[in-house]
Amino acid sequence: MVIFKKPILSVLLAIACSFTAVATSVNDTIKTSEANHSEAPEAHAAKGEHHETGDIKSEIKAHINHHVLDSHDFTLFSDDEAGTHFGFPLPVILWDNGVHFFSSAKFDHGHAVAESNGNYYAIGHHDGKIYKTDAKGTLNEDAAGHITNERPLDFSITKSVLSIIVVALIMFLLFRSLAKSYARNGGVAAGAGRIFEPLVLYVRDEIAIPNIGHKHHRKYMGYLLTIFFFILFLNLFGLTPLGINVTGNITITFSLAILTFLITNLTANKYYWGHIFWMPGVPYPMRIILAPIELLGVVIKPFSLMIRLYANIFAGHIVLMSIIGLMFIFKSWIGSSLSLALAFVLSILEILVAFLQAYIFTMLSALYFGAAVEEHHHEEGHH
Repeated sequence: MVIFKKPILSVLLAIACSFTAVATSVNDTIKTSEANHSEAPEAHAAKGEHHETGDIKSEIKAHINHHVLDSHDFTLFSDDEAGTHFGFPLPVILWDNGVHFFSSAKFDHGHAVAESNGNYYAIGHHDGKIYKTDAKGTLNEDAAGHITNERPLDFSITKSVLSIIVVALIMFLLFRSLAKSYARNGGVAAGAGRIFEPLVLYVRDEIAIPNIGHKHHRKYMGYLLTIFFFILFLNLFGLTPLGINVTGNITITFSLAILTFLITNLTANKYYWGHIFWMPGVPYPMRIILAPIELLGVVIKPFSLMIRLYANIFAGHIVLMSIIGLMFIFKSWIGSSLSLALAFVLSILEILVAFLQAYIFTMLSALYFGAAVEEHHHEEGHH
């Protein structure tokens, strides 16, 4: 059995994804979710009617939004009545006429203004992003309710970034141990990594070889294994009560899709590009028409990868959290019991979806790689 001999790729790939996610959020080109209104910390306290404890539906909606969005601290659970939060802060790294480095504890979970070198920053309560403000925490809004304050470049270690780094380290240690066990035991797996050996074999025998071929599959195995287990572990972590939603963040799926796009096009042979720009086996006038269509398909493929993974995971989190929230809305034990049973069944289904989405992303990536390195079949000679 062949296992990728450079497990450091899993760490580098995951860290690259985390920095790509940070850089993407810096430019705000891709957004996970935006609410209609955001308020300054003091204004938020003054307008408590938007978060009345008696309005259970508003509370549930706020909890769902908090769950699916990234955050600058890692909160395990909180007691709203006592106003206490159990978790730990994360480092905030901003670029605003120089580097600003401080703990997210200064924000007091979004209820305080953080000061750094004479500059003041506040977190928008609905989008979780950091804005530049004054000592009072004033956040200005436009007619559509979007905050117009200047945003510093944000390179912070957020909850999603930390989750990516943790998964990268787990993958590195796990599969490094598995690879070493093969060397020690003459090709026989041992240790904790042995649990994942069937999945490694499945990716090789059922995904890589059938779609790429025996000749070329080995050079793509490292990426395919990394991307499969990276997505799988993050999906499974998203089902825990930790409130992690990494693969339901479109910046992450965008980063992964870009990696597949780059590998596909940078390793493609001349026949791949010839098929796009001058398709063999069709009349010459049709080749001119099909060329821009095929070129558009090159861009659509990674876009479909990005949307498919993001939409399925994001929607799964929303539906599951909504069903759990129904238990607090129903006043009868029958309704609450039904909601609990439905949430349990859906959670089991989400485990299947976690594996399925990792499989689909890996399968389609292998399919694109196979098309990029496919040998010439001399279609021209038959026409």
